Amino acid sequence: MTLALEQLLNGFQFGIMLFLLAAGLTLIFGIMNVINLAHGCLYMIGAYAAALVAARTGSFLLAIPAGLVAAGMAGLIIEFLVIRKLYDRDHLQQVLATFGLILFINEGVTMLFGRTPLFVSIPPALSGSIEIIPGIPYPTYRIAIMVVGLLVAGGLYLLVNKTRIGMLVRAGSTHREMVRALGVDIRLLYTIVFALGALLAGLAGLMAGPLLAVQVGMGEQILILTFVVVVIGGLGSIRGAFYGALIVGLTDTMLRAFLPGFFKTFMNASEADALGAGLSSMGIYLVMALVLLIRPQGLFHAQG
Repeated sequence: MTLALEQLLNGFQFGIMLFLLAAGLTLIFGIMNVINLAHGCLYMIGAYAAALVAARTGSFLLAIPAGLVAAGMAGLIIEFLVIRKLYDRDHLQQVLATFGLILFINEGVTMLFGRTPLFVSIPPALSGSIEIIPGIPYPTYRIAIMVVGLLVAGGLYLLVNKTRIGMLVRAGSTHREMVRALGVDIRLLYTIVFALGALLAGLAGLMAGPLLAVQVGMGEQILILTFVVVVIGGLGSIRGAFYGALIVGLTDTMLRAFLPGFFKTFMNASEADALGAGLSSMGIYLVMALVLLIRPQGLFHAQG
């Protein structure tokens, strides 16, 4: 019971991290119609900036704005220099250009900081644990990640559905020329959307720093899962990104935690671990295939 609850919370926390990445990606993909493979690089830049500032100053509070500013500035530069020229290009050209960005950014980070991973300590105020129910403690830092993710999800919902900027963003995704005819600078609107996506990726990166090794290529490791979330949730839907991320996070975590143990009931340990790990890796893709079979547009496809 205790293990199941811990893994359930781990899956929820992993899903929240995926949501922060997928929310930005689904806005950029669904609204701007741009496939941005370099989205994981913004996650890496946020993590690196936060890790370096935390190591120099010893303060995680200073690392938070550093990670956000670095990811946001990198997003603005990338949008101005590269993405802006891809709005009217086909998806193949977008994939090739943003894949080139991955190579360029990864090599740049390697030249500046080397390939040695950076490690960030959990802030002292969040290093303990909290008893979620009597007798079952859970790390405070992971709970903090969940709280931040839920607050961001609520803020994004209000921004997209209850504000004028959100109205323009939704209108710009389906009636671009009409929005432009009304005097709205559609390019500025797209820049705002891209910068928002970069900030969310940077936030995910800086929060992942104390849990993972900060290293070159960390963005690509999680990017495929992020695209799976976007496909399951539906393009351009914040709500879809949220529920899709929870589905992927919980499925991946629970399968990795319990599938090898299940196979050990009738197989030897080494074969059970190998088979369990393999099938666990396939689990989220089977879920994605099932969702696409039932709802090809995703669970919560944006209606415009």
